[in-house]
Amino acid sequence: MEVVKAPDAKLRVKTKPVKKVDQALKNTLKEMIKLTKTFKDPEGVGLAATQIGRNESYFVGRLHDSKKSASWRTPSKPGQRKDRWAGYDKEFSAIINPKILSYGKHTRTYFEGCLSIPDVWGQVKRYTNIKISYQNSDGEQVTRTLKGIPAWIFQHETDHLNGILFSDRVLEQKGKFYRFTGKDKTGTDLFEEITI
Repeated sequence: MEVVKAPDAKLRVKTKPVKKVDQALKNTLKEMIKLTKTFKDPEGVGLAATQIGRNESYFVGRLHDSKKSASWRTPSKPGQRKDRWAGYDKEFSAIINPKILSYGKHTRTYFEGCLSIPDVWGQVKRYTNIKISYQNSDGEQVTRTLKGIPAWIFQHETDHLNGILFSDRVLEQKGKFYRFTGKDKTGTDLFEEITI
């Protein structure tokens, strides 16, 4: 299992619903979690089916719903990415047939990257509060509200399942793109603004 990289057409597929949560799917989800955990810089926090070349609607993500994760402040601009996930929950959830039922009133700009677009980052405005539904890996239907970082990850991965990349959001919002260029002596990430 490998992460599909842009501009591969597999990333532009609009996925179809999962009809049955079987052992093969559960095994795939476990492998996706294992693969995502191998990414350390940047750290992997989510991976969608399209990113491994599949066309069904599921993803894995660090969506653990706790006070710590809901209030965790991710960087919104370059130079703030150092240790960005150091205090954030490590637990992954398997999300099948995700839907966003409603959006809150507030948005926030996040400094986003993607495992399928290495070394490119951009500022994306997303909702800070969403109501969602999905099936878990036992096939049970779940409805809940996500806030903060879990809400952000859910929106990013759900976009993937609709063939949308974070770079599309940057372009539609007329945001800026940055390329990772290395680290300074303190270990802080360095970026340069780029045009795509």
